[in-house]
Parts: sequence; C-alpha cells; structure tokens
Amino acid sequence: MNKGIIAAFSAYVIWGFLPIYWKWLESVSPIEILAHRILWSFILLVVIQSIFKDWGWLRPALRDRRSVILFTCAAVLITANWFIYIWAVNSNHVLETSLGYFINPLVVILFGVVFLREHLQLYQWAAVGLAAAGVIYLTIQHGQVPWVSILLAMTFGLYGLLKKIGALTSLRGVTMETATMSIPALVFLLTMEASGKAAFGHQSLIVNILLIMAGLITSLPLVLFGYGAQRIPLYMLGLAQYIAPTITFILSLTAFGEPFEASWLPGYVLVWIALAIYTTGELVAWRRRVALRPLSQ
Repeated sequence: MNKGIIAAFSAYVIWGFLPIYWKWLESVSPIEILAHRILWSFILLVVIQSIFKDWGWLRPALRDRRSVILFTCAAVLITANWFIYIWAVNSNHVLETSLGYFINPLVVILFGVVFLREHLQLYQWAAVGLAAAGVIYLTIQHGQVPWVSILLAMTFGLYGLLKKIGALTSLRGVTMETATMSIPALVFLLTMEASGKAAFGHQSLIVNILLIMAGLITSLPLVLFGYGAQRIPLYMLGLAQYIAPTITFILSLTAFGEPFEASWLPGYVLVWIALAIYTTGELVAWRRRVALRPLSQ
C-alpha cells in the first residue's frame, strides 16, 4: 500500500504545481501548447506500451464500436479540459482553475445521479447543495458566472464518467485518447509551421525542450495515478484529490499574485465545508463496509 500512496499523492502534487510549467510557456499560444501536449504524450505512451509489449488489447478495442465511440468522446472532453486549463493559467485565472477542481468531485456525484441513476445519501445531497450555494454566491460576488471553474469541473467530470463505463485501463485508455487527437494535433502544428506562426523551433532552446517535455509532464502523473488508484482504498484516493487544487489555490495567491477579495471567502468556505462533509461521509461509509466484510464471508 505504501507504494500506492506515494504514487497517487505524487500524481496530485505534480498536477498541483503544473501551472508553473504552463507559465514557463507563456510566449506560446495555448492551442499550440495543447497540440504539443497531445502529440508528445502519444509518442511517449507508444514507447511505454512498446517497452511492456502491451498491444494485445488494441485490435479488439478498435473492433468494438462502443469502445471507439466512448474513447473518441473521452478524447474530445480531455482535450477541451486541457485547453481550458492551459488558457486559464496563462490568462491569469489560476484561482478559478483551483475552484473548478475543488468542485469536480461533487459534479461527479451529480453526474452519477443523472446518468447512472445512482441514489445519493443525505450527506452527499448536503455536500452538492452547499457547493452549489458556494458557486452561486461567487457568481453574485463576481457579477458573472465562473465559467472557467464550471467548464473544467464539467469536462473532467464527464471524462471521468466515460472512463468509468469504458472497458480499457487508465494507461491504455489515455493511449487511445491521445492517438485519436494526435492526427489533428500534428496537422495543426504543420499548418502553423507552414504559415510561419509556429513557436517550436523558432524560439529559445528552453521553449523547445519544455514543449517536448509536455508529453512527460502529462503522462507521468497519469501513470502514477493509475498505479496508485489500484492499490489504495477509495477514501484515501478521495482525500488525495484535494492536494492539487489546494496547491494551485496557494500558488495563485502567492507565486502568481492573483487578487482575492475578502467578499469571496464565504463562497470558498461553503465549497470547502461541502468537501469536508462529502469526504467524512465517504470515510465513514468505507469503514462500515470494511467492518461488515468479515461477517459476509
């Protein structure tokens, strides 16, 4: 379990500090960064799959129409999520990205009700309600809907929903998704190069290296997360998912100096209380299941 804990928590720490990486690439347009992120991730994942000689799953997956549709939709959603995130970071909306990933677990709960007809416990309804109240309060205070936060939470929540009903493991699924988007990404990059607007190869060596390494910085936490998720209890994974938005929240106020008005605090407090209720309820439910397990054997 220790290796699983280290892997999962490391993944969320990397995700938490990821805004710093995208800030280093501010001179590059968000859509070009995205294209490089997709293309180099795909290349790296192909290398990893080849090292482990893990290609037996590919032909059956491509023959399964449902699987192809699911992972094409997942590819579109994660691409949208990546673009919104990169754009938000380099447009000084890091604080809104943290809010998006704070409310994401509660959006996932809501999707479970809507799409999977799951029945919620009282504490889950309370958590969703408080989070909604927090977002509504922030909307009123800002004078506009926090679209960045909502779109990040919804795209990643829908992505998670498709992953849940899909048949492939995390690493194989991401390989399929990046493969789906790699051709459009490559065509876009070649078009940029032909028009003389490409940053890659035309800026500093550091920028070129950072764009290539975008594949590693994308794939590494996904691999770590996939490894850890299979080896630690669900409640612990639930706790770990708050590491990334917490780090991002702190970075937005310190390293990036984004403004935070005192009037916004009640909205964030409502969201944090909602997360505390949800996490506590999940922990209690998990302990009950563990306590009852020997009786059912």
